[in-house]
Amino acid sequence: MKVNTQSVNFNADEKLLDFVQKRLDKLNLFYDKVISSDVYLKVENTSAKENKIVEIKVHVPRDKFVIKKQCKSFEEAVDSACSSLERKLVKKKKKPRAYTSLKFL
Repeated sequence: MKVNTQSVNFNADEKLLDFVQKRLDKLNLFYDKVISSDVYLKVENTSAKENKIVEIKVHVPRDKFVIKKQCKSFEEAVDSACSSLERKLVKKKKKPRAYTSLKFL
C-alpha cells in the first residue's frame, strides 16, 4: 500500500516513518482493497504533554476513512489510530454490498 507521510512543525526521522509504514501495511490483513493512505504528523505548540497529533486518511474503493488521534507520542497515536481503522475496515468488509448494476426498462 502506498503511504504518503507529511510532518508539520517538525522533521520526522526515518525510524518514525518506518514505524508508520509497517503499522499501516498491517491494515491489508483486515481489508485487502486499501488503495492508499495519507498520514499527517503534527506537533501543537502548547505546554500540554499530549501535543502530538496523528491524522490518517485511508482511501478504499468508493469510500474514505479519516481518523485523528492526539497522544503523548507519535507511536502511541499511530497505534491508537490504526486500531480504530482496523475496526472500521472489518465493519466495512462485513457490510453487504449493494449491487449497482440494475436493469433499466
